[in-house]
Amino acid sequence: MTRRILVIEDNRDLAKVLKKNLENLSMAVDLAYDGVAGLTKAESGKYNLIILDLMLPGIDGIEICRRVRRKSVYTPILMLTAKSSEIDRILGLELGADDYVTKPFSIKELMARVKAIFRRIDEIQIGNRQSQEIIHAGQLTIDTLKRTVLCKGKPIDLTAKEFELLWHFASNPGRVYSRTQLLDSVWGYGHDGYEHTVNSHMNRLRAKIEEDPSTPEYILTVWGVGYKFSEKKIHPKLS
Repeated sequence: MTRRILVIEDNRDLAKVLKKNLENLSMAVDLAYDGVAGLTKAESGKYNLIILDLMLPGIDGIEICRRVRRKSVYTPILMLTAKSSEIDRILGLELGADDYVTKPFSIKELMARVKAIFRRIDEIQIGNRQSQEIIHAGQLTIDTLKRTVLCKGKPIDLTAKEFELLWHFASNPGRVYSRTQLLDSVWGYGHDGYEHTVNSHMNRLRAKIEEDPSTPEYILTVWGVGYKFSEKKIHPKLS
């Protein structure tokens, strides 16, 4: 199946270069040159990836990212920006961007990032098919196909990255992951040095699923190494 990509970029020359190179990878590409038009297309849910400029006329990329992440359908986002400060990068990642590239960049690098995002998404989908569709852990019910989580029967509002972290842990109970490993597995390509992004996501996830986040029962800290999901919380599969 041909992958569909939306490029939201107000630099028309750059947008057309991206379109040409992505089409050379046998991908279907739509363009939007401002935030308003881009948001309308992005919210349609028909794209496999959104390449999103941070600074746009009308509505900026941060707001578009925020609104797309409110949707139930998960769409990967690769953010582009002329800014290079660390806070901009962290903000983009914590809002749910899958990757972040600072201008100027090489087309070769960007294509590598696109391929890496699709490779990670494919691995997650394969993992979903091979694992339980529904994981029961303590008071949690994790539906890997609907991407929903219930705690004591009540829905928990998780961001896309929080859900992926929880799914990743619950699918591998007892396995210890370092922050770097989590960055590679959940965020994907090119986030070395941003381990504190994992920390902030972990704190928010624990606040939502743990009865007492200061004494977690689900996602446990392994001091000096990283985190693991409690094996005691996973219910055995019914035969």
